[in-house]
Amino acid sequence: MRHKYETRAIILSRSQVGEASSFIILLTNELGLVRVLSQGVRKSGSKLAHALTTFAESDVVLVRGKDGWRLSGAVIVENWFARLGYAEPRVRAGRICNLLFRLVAGETNDQKLFPIVRDFFDALASLPVYMHESAEILAALHILSALGLDAGETTNTVTTFAPELLEEVMKNRTGYIVRINNGIEASGL
Repeated sequence: MRHKYETRAIILSRSQVGEASSFIILLTNELGLVRVLSQGVRKSGSKLAHALTTFAESDVVLVRGKDGWRLSGAVIVENWFARLGYAEPRVRAGRICNLLFRLVAGETNDQKLFPIVRDFFDALASLPVYMHESAEILAALHILSALGLDAGETTNTVTTFAPELLEEVMKNRTGYIVRINNGIEASGL
């Protein structure tokens, strides 16, 4: 009998596999970045479909099989896609997810990434639009720092997106972007 892992996860990406299954990339609280197969999730009447939409935060049950991770259960906790509202915040969230996909080739057990992404989504949903760019810059910098690709200070490794901090990021925008570009270059991508 295989062990079941119950954890909180944010669905970062979902792609079709076959007629009714999906390949899902999750960012979990305990396991880090995980790629899972969810069978039958695209069938009409699937009970898991709502909890596995892109940018949903869900409590999931994962099983490690011989061919990789499989998803056996999910209950939605927060629908970030709906909370982000319109296109601009969703595009910013997508860019941060794409940065994660680029920098983390396989699975990672880094538990620092989940709170960064969750706090970033919360910032996009609650802060005024003019602060979104600063939040995206700070999220990218926190991700690079968590992966060991940034040598600079990132606000004492606190992942909060406080308005005062975001104002400081906007004032020194060019310096932060240079650090992000240096970190991406250091990754070899």
